[in-house]
Amino acid sequence: MMNATKLSIVLLAAGLTVGCASKSDLAALQTQVDGLKAEVSSVKSTADEALSAATSADAAAKRAAAAAEEVNAKLDRGFRKGAMK
Repeated sequence: MMNATKLSIVLLAAGLTVGCASKSDLAALQTQVDGLKAEVSSVKSTADEALSAATSADAAAKRAAAAAEEVNAKLDRGFRKGAMK
């Protein structure tokens, strides 16, 4: 979002410093800015989906680690019982 804002500011400043901008130039610049805003929105949506998937994967990994730890503890107890006989 910050990159799009910075880019639009740079483009606007460049357009104004080059010379008098006509209405068609400003309209074209506005079209580009609108396109960038849409692209940023799409990227943010994709990033939000990736964050959601990563959070879900992290939760699943934690559950799997807990289950593995439980199985390991059960095997360890069984081994100790067998060794004591």
